Amino acid sequence: MVCPDCNRGSILPGTPTGSIVKVHGLDAYFAPAPSPSEIDNSSVAVVVLPDAFGLTLVNTKLIADILAKDLACDVWVPDLFNGGEPLLRVDGMEVQLIPDRPGRTSLWDTLRLYLVLIPRMGIIIRNRPSVVDARIKSFIKTIREENGYSKIGGVGYCFGGGVAARLAANPNDLDSVVICHPALISLASAKNAKSPTSWVCAEEDSSFPRDMRLKAEAILVKRKDKDDSVSYEFIDYKGTVHGFANRPNLALEEVKAAFEQSLMQTKAWLRKTLEI
Repeated sequence: MVCPDCNRGSILPGTPTGSIVKVHGLDAYFAPAPSPSEIDNSSVAVVVLPDAFGLTLVNTKLIADILAKDLACDVWVPDLFNGGEPLLRVDGMEVQLIPDRPGRTSLWDTLRLYLVLIPRMGIIIRNRPSVVDARIKSFIKTIREENGYSKIGGVGYCFGGGVAARLAANPNDLDSVVICHPALISLASAKNAKSPTSWVCAEEDSSFPRDMRLKAEAILVKRKDKDDSVSYEFIDYKGTVHGFANRPNLALEEVKAAFEQSLMQTKAWLRKTLEI
């Protein structure tokens, strides 16, 4: 379900500037569009779907602030876990001075992860994909109706990347999707995607391994050959592992550059497909 790198990474520096609000009882971090702004993107929003740490990890909020400022639109980060404990705890995250590079994951790493997950099986079952997907679909429908958004883009990281990939099957949920090193994903997401999809891929990723990543792209290539409206891109980042796009060690130059480039990829894709 998850890989050892799902529980590793670094905490980004900074203090979020948005706020926690309630959306029909569900907590969400809200980073509003800058005001005043020369650009009126009030009809567009972005929903950021966090990793297995949920709203408890500051990183996703800081990324939401960056996207709100640079895209000049509202950005939301819903609580995937509906007020309960997230799949993984921030105080249990293996913060590394030098994170594992590709090729260094061991059997012991995997066993250690399962020792963390086994006591949390109840949380995992309560937040299985079908439940979380329905929760986020409802959230998106609510903010679309209440705020008059005509277009909503989605950006998902790890666990949230799997959610985003599945929601790409229906443009009524998300009009455009960026999928960053997803977890809990299958090739059905590539087969069923109807929204434009941009894939942020690590060099090594046990949750989205190289063979699956290549098969996913091959599926979309074949679909585009038959239907010109199919829109996608895949970008690989050398020297990275699962989690680099939202839990990077900024002290490692190659990882820092990949993190920054993945944000550029995300913003460019949303600007192009949401027309902002």
